[in-house]
Amino acid sequence: MSTLTSSARRALRVPVLALAAVAAAALPAPASAAVGDLSRAVADNGAKVLDERVVDARTVDLRVWSPSVKKGVEVRLLLPADWATAPERTYPALYLLHGANEWVDYRSWTQFTDVESFLADKPVLTVLPSDGSSGFYTKEWNYGRRGGVDYETFHTVELPQILERAYRSTDRRAAAGISIGGFGALSYAARHPGLYRAAASYSGLLHLRYDKTWMVVATIRGRANRDFFSLWGSPWSQQRIWRSVNPYDLAERLRGTDIYVSSGNGTPGPYEKPDDLNVLGNPIEEWSWNNTRTFVRRMRELDIPVTADLYRGGTHTWPYWERQLIRSWPVLAEGLGIDG
Repeated sequence: MSTLTSSARRALRVPVLALAAVAAAALPAPASAAVGDLSRAVADNGAKVLDERVVDARTVDLRVWSPSVKKGVEVRLLLPADWATAPERTYPALYLLHGANEWVDYRSWTQFTDVESFLADKPVLTVLPSDGSSGFYTKEWNYGRRGGVDYETFHTVELPQILERAYRSTDRRAAAGISIGGFGALSYAARHPGLYRAAASYSGLLHLRYDKTWMVVATIRGRANRDFFSLWGSPWSQQRIWRSVNPYDLAERLRGTDIYVSSGNGTPGPYEKPDDLNVLGNPIEEWSWNNTRTFVRRMRELDIPVTADLYRGGTHTWPYWERQLIRSWPVLAEGLGIDG
């Protein structure tokens, strides 16, 4: 499989710029009209688009009021190239989920990769939703009290309803994510069978009970100044809650969903340079490697198909995740029902 080298990226930008020029002429100006049908941009529970901003010919940022999260949540949309010229066409939706801490922004995929170029010729609506500060793609347990932050309902109910009603999305979806976003993609797919036709994890934590993975979760929450125990309770005395969101424990529920998983082993690979901090290795990617291998073994024990790319030489960094998006595309495209 090929990756987006510098020369390839330059080559891709030529047709992308041409497409952008055509689309820019057809897209309405932000001040005069909306890209979506804002009168219909409302979910069943009252979640709604508060504002919409056209960033460029193919990029639109939304702020969505979410009763589940109890605030406005940012979402970036990457529009298909023919969005403006085919106003009656609908599109499957690809959800790209971000990670935690330094990768916690809904714009991360567009900031650190050439995802716009890669998807320029793909008939898909690409959705980049926020998960807040280490939200872990879940409804927080919140010590058993009502009112915990609930990004799960936002991602799996509120946002899909808005996109289908106002932004020409079909109900055919796939999800892929990096790091905790990889956990989110597979955990959502298992907890909500049928929500996604395909799901992919790049360097995700796919077995929360493996070894001392709870320490990784605690570190991520701590770095974001978030309460560790409010997430899923104690990993010892409340294992039931941890199991209820854990892809490893929910593997049987992934049967029928196209699954792709990948991870490096944490040692320096082709994208490291001599002055990189990762030149001596990357512990969190090693942890992801062991998590992912354990998850793959479980899937194969259950005779559930899974495409796995466990590569030696590779750290917890964006160049590898960009490469993995490209390598996983045939699996995602199959789930989305489009030609690869």
